[in-house]
Amino acid sequence: MHKKKNWMFAGSPKAGESMAILYSFVQTCRALKINPNEYLEHFKRLPSHPHKNLHELLPDQWKKVKD
Repeated sequence: MHKKKNWMFAGSPKAGESMAILYSFVQTCRALKINPNEYLEHFKRLPSHPHKNLHELLPDQWKKVKD
């Protein structure tokens, strides 16, 4: 079965790149048995999160803190 690469048709190359990144996060969450919606909800704190600690928001690091 051939799956369409919907992210390629996001309206612009930049939008396609953004969607590919988002899909990567979602698939990583699924692989780590994390609810993607719950994980992405925490992105609201991204603007106030210290830049030097952005690695803490990656799915595997987030899961360690959550569990």
